[in-house]
Amino acid sequence: MRSLPTLSLLLMLTACEPKKAEHMGKPAAMPQPSVADSHASTRTDFKSSVVRVSSTQQSWNAGQPWEKNPPTQRRALAAIVSPQRVLTTSEMVGDATYLELESPDGTHFAQAKVIAVDYEANLALLGPVSEDEGKLLFEHTTPLEMNTPPTIGEGVQIIQIEENGQTILTDGSIQSIDVTSDFLPGNRFLTYLVKASMQSVASSFSLPVLHEGKMVGVLTGYQAKDQICNVISTDIVNRFIKEAADGDYQGFPSLGISTGKTEDPSFRQWLKLNDQDGGLYIHGVRKGGAAQVAGVKEGDVLLAIDGHPIDRRGFYQHPSYGSLFWGHLVRGEKSTGESFTLSLVRDGNPMDLKATLTREDENSKLVPAYQFGKAPNFMIKGGLVFLELTRPLLEAFGENWESRAPLDFLDALENPEKYEDKVDRIIFLSRSIPTPATVGYESVRNLVVRKVNGKEIKNMRGLIDAFKGNLGDRHVIEFAEDDFKLYLDEATSAAVDAQLLQHGISRLSRAE
Repeated sequence: MRSLPTLSLLLMLTACEPKKAEHMGKPAAMPQPSVADSHASTRTDFKSSVVRVSSTQQSWNAGQPWEKNPPTQRRALAAIVSPQRVLTTSEMVGDATYLELESPDGTHFAQAKVIAVDYEANLALLGPVSEDEGKLLFEHTTPLEMNTPPTIGEGVQIIQIEENGQTILTDGSIQSIDVTSDFLPGNRFLTYLVKASMQSVASSFSLPVLHEGKMVGVLTGYQAKDQICNVISTDIVNRFIKEAADGDYQGFPSLGISTGKTEDPSFRQWLKLNDQDGGLYIHGVRKGGAAQVAGVKEGDVLLAIDGHPIDRRGFYQHPSYGSLFWGHLVRGEKSTGESFTLSLVRDGNPMDLKATLTREDENSKLVPAYQFGKAPNFMIKGGLVFLELTRPLLEAFGENWESRAPLDFLDALENPEKYEDKVDRIIFLSRSIPTPATVGYESVRNLVVRKVNGKEIKNMRGLIDAFKGNLGDRHVIEFAEDDFKLYLDEATSAAVDAQLLQHGISRLSRAE
């Protein structure tokens, strides 16, 4: 029998790690402009209305989920929005192991806790852990008031605080207003695009934005080449603060549909749509979502929401902002639990359905888009590494992951309704580490698991139980691809597992 590798096996674990995806958020990296380009002003001092936020974050390694990545630090400037409550971005608190608030002059500190967080909207509300520290830090402070939403062309000011405590107010103007993704792709919220020439100043990962001395948004990113700032809008900030105030934050709702345009004349004819109508084709309905509960079906055409007509490209006319993407009618205008009317066409027949909005639990999704603060599930058996499919894992395939990732993985992400009746999560063999148990299988990777020892696999817990429950001398793993089967000797794989635990792997499985 072959001797089991020890140190060399652990080196192979590192060598087989997939490329780690870059963080999805965009820090407000702000290069120093020339003096002639700067619009900075110190006309008003807002130090009594802001605090610095420091965050130590440590995420889990996507390819080796039994360990964490090295810790990173970030600093931001956060607005005080109510007594002992400050507003920052969820990007600052995701996977945070320690949060701290600091007065602008650096004389008072307080460990912080998360009061409410919405990763999809990229907002977080923080407060002090200690009441005594909070009293000292927030003594003589003045919360910023929220202003009414500004309009295109109006001026705003962006707050920064230098290390020496000097306040910098940079003037900008709102160039456009759009519904865009900020932190997490696919989650679109009302955003101001602000033209401003920013300075490179400490704690500029996110910044409060003012209009006429009152708060109107949070700067989350800066495009230095075009001098354009992305600012989370007043509407979204207001709704988040209001709904987080009672300590029972429900989150921004979702309708639970995926849609396509209806611009093609032949397609419109097939859908039996009138020329004067707009409409979006519904090609996916999320299982258990608000739309499915209301009776929406694949193949329906969405014409309007609460009487607001939606055109063939998915836009409607907002009374203040003009043409906006239809998603703002749901995520920006409504709260979880509110009801509204969907105007549809089904097989040429118009109909209205009443829908009640819900907040979709990310952990209930077939392919979660994020798992901040949650350790990923996995299993190692004899050198075979099994993972649950998530969007961060897809992004680990590199910059062009949408074309490089396996097609069946991408299909599960885009069309989860095709799989949700069969499985809770997509379980796949990530790779085979060369060990005595995996001889001949070293090149096998990225295959979806269908059965283990004759048992259908619906989630990671089912996979673990299927291996543990087998009393035979070998395991049989069946994959969805071409009825391929893999055989694993129990005695050899058990010996490999024991060596892995002795040489650096803290655990061989997790299913939480």
